[in-house]
Amino acid sequence: MEKYKSKTQILKIVLAVVTIILTVVFAVKGASALFSADKNYEFSRTESFTRATTAEEEDYDEDSTICDVEFVNEDESLTMIVTYSYEDWEELEEGAVIDGFVYKNADGYEVAIPDKAMESKIVDVANDALFNENSQNFAIAVAFALMAVSFIIMTVKNDFFTTYEKSWFLTIMVAAGIVSLIAPEESCNGVNGLWIMILYLADTFLNILCELLISKQSKWNFIVSVAVEITEIAICLVLAYRFATFATTLFFWLPCDIISFINWHRHPDREEDELTEVRTLTGKQEVLIIVGIFVWTIVVGYALTLFTEGSDLFKGNETLEIIVCYLDACVSAVGVANGLFILFRYREQWVAWFIDAILEGVINILSGQIVLLVLKVGYLTNSTYGYIKWTQYIKAHPEVLVGSKKAAAIEKE
Repeated sequence: MEKYKSKTQILKIVLAVVTIILTVVFAVKGASALFSADKNYEFSRTESFTRATTAEEEDYDEDSTICDVEFVNEDESLTMIVTYSYEDWEELEEGAVIDGFVYKNADGYEVAIPDKAMESKIVDVANDALFNENSQNFAIAVAFALMAVSFIIMTVKNDFFTTYEKSWFLTIMVAAGIVSLIAPEESCNGVNGLWIMILYLADTFLNILCELLISKQSKWNFIVSVAVEITEIAICLVLAYRFATFATTLFFWLPCDIISFINWHRHPDREEDELTEVRTLTGKQEVLIIVGIFVWTIVVGYALTLFTEGSDLFKGNETLEIIVCYLDACVSAVGVANGLFILFRYREQWVAWFIDAILEGVINILSGQIVLLVLKVGYLTNSTYGYIKWTQYIKAHPEVLVGSKKAAAIEKE
């Protein structure tokens, strides 16, 4: 058995080293293409560029302040992005043809701009184009970097995690990395898709680590959870959507994590200091919570439909945006309930996680956030695992339930 553990440990170390090397290789490859390019561009020629997409495909609406339209030259070797106001975009004809001014550097790299007045910004335009062309290298580097960190965590904490937990964690991270490469994110609200994908992968990594620590009844999950909240706040701001989740995360989850850490620290298991005592709700409490979630969803969901300003994520589909507003309200309500369950160490938090994962998964599908679906699979599987572990603990420690009932009786008196 010890020999098997030793071989497994060596394998994880080897995989960590390999993924670190691959991270460096792809990062250097992308960076060298970006920074080694000659910065001196000279005017080469004028070419005709044709609108590459239709208005239906671009799908802007009156809420859009920036309308980027892609144009290509005759042999489609060059792409030029032209920014219009919504009013000018509306007047743009399908298949419109405009002049593009092509500039070339000593390396033979070409870039096109729609107006010679932009000549002073030609290096910035070229850098953006080079970054987009090499974004796949950076995306691969980020995916390997997170996998390397995952292998390192599973190696350093070798005795802390079970074989199942290690397999689950690494499987989710590898799957997220693969999906991020197969289905890369598009730019949104002026933010490059690569940065959005990095946020998604970081969110996946931090969330599954946090979930795993919760299932193990470890108070340290709340330290990781603070990083989760910061990442999810950044996602909401970048995508300009899900403001109920944004507010709940900022004003509820962040302070709740700190308070929960203190509360869990005060209730260690009597036999194992690494564990925290956990318990379960009464039937009456469950009914009251369900009613509260329903009311919150209707009221907050309706309020969100009145104040939403639109996001490029939904490409002007108002019905889709309204649906997401109500789903977002419900997720925030379940999230608040879940936060309280975790704070007071109730097993029902796993049921809340299960519901949250399903609702979040629907939002991700409607929003086209494919890589985040991997995280939801992780939620669903770990919620099942966590519920089973906590149930086993509660059955093995009936004195915890007795203590909570006595506490409730004292509160009533």
